Amino acid sequence: MRLSIHIHNHKRNTAAEEEEEQETMRALSKGNAAAASKVSGNVQAWNARCRSVRANATSAAPHIDTWDATFPTPKRAFLFPGQGAQYVGMAEALAEEVPAAKEMFDRASELLGYDLLQVCAQGPGEKLNTTAVSQPAIYVASLAALEKLSSSENGKEIIEGVNVAAGLSLGEYTALVFAGAMGFEDGLRLVKARGEAMQEAAEAAQSGMVSVIGLDAQKCEELCKAASEESGQPVQIANYLCKGNYAVSGSIEAIEAVEAIAKPNFKARMTVRLAVAGAFHTSFMNPAVDRLKEILEATPIVSPRIPVLSNVDVKAHMDPQDIRNTLAKQIVSPVQWERTLELLIASGLEESYEIGPGKVIAGIMKRVDRKSPVTNIEA
Repeated sequence: MRLSIHIHNHKRNTAAEEEEEQETMRALSKGNAAAASKVSGNVQAWNARCRSVRANATSAAPHIDTWDATFPTPKRAFLFPGQGAQYVGMAEALAEEVPAAKEMFDRASELLGYDLLQVCAQGPGEKLNTTAVSQPAIYVASLAALEKLSSSENGKEIIEGVNVAAGLSLGEYTALVFAGAMGFEDGLRLVKARGEAMQEAAEAAQSGMVSVIGLDAQKCEELCKAASEESGQPVQIANYLCKGNYAVSGSIEAIEAVEAIAKPNFKARMTVRLAVAGAFHTSFMNPAVDRLKEILEATPIVSPRIPVLSNVDVKAHMDPQDIRNTLAKQIVSPVQWERTLELLIASGLEESYEIGPGKVIAGIMKRVDRKSPVTNIEA
């Protein structure tokens, strides 16, 4: 049975390490550069949002995750990328070479109301990099890459041997579709609504993100606290990617404070402003939650056939309502990607595949454990 039918139904770095890190950062820094943030005119609402972000900031205290013994030991993982992995030209050759991939893009374009493949293949980059477009683009391109793998020699055997999946932020939706928790079109509708809602929430207040390179989680938390105190505005770690690479989200004033004090006061190697629409994975995204919840409740979701680790709590949720709840929480919660990879490795992971555009996840994995192999299935 074709995969598309199944989805439809349900130390000091070496020079090489430096280049890998730079490649990862270039990918992660892409986003909605064209979006202009708007300042909320409601001062009380703004202050309430600031207090909310501070209250929800995650502590950097060590957290020991354990594998749920009710599931088989993780041996082969499929890992799906998130926003930032997109690039103009992606999926063009894939759609030409794999008919099922082209069919998937055609179905997506009909649902979205525009030619998604043309935007992926030809741009312009300003459109592809918007939150509302990049999220459906990466989702569809990643699932199209599965069609490429399925049609390759031993591809079906590789797919059948996968017993755990995870995705970076947006990629969690792709992972759930691969695991049969929802159908392709239902997942696409969710991703479309998610991207649009996050875009609108970002435009409601001046906020942003910056990557901090060269600090561990505790030091980065201390940096955020100091920047928040200096600016009087909230900022917190939003993406726990790997040791030495954390993305922080907050108000523009607080982000600027992070950039100003990170190197001189906390000895960070560098900071990189991320060209995204706003402070993702914090309470700045609260305006998007209700809309996403409404669509999640209307979406048919079933128990996945393999565990899919949540970005929120690094647990595999099998109950459909639990999945809905964690997906709603995800856009206002820090992404626990570092813990996800560490849990998989510590639990016996033997091999993993990055399914979709770019090599961001492979680069992060090398920072977590260089001995853990990652095979890229490019979109």
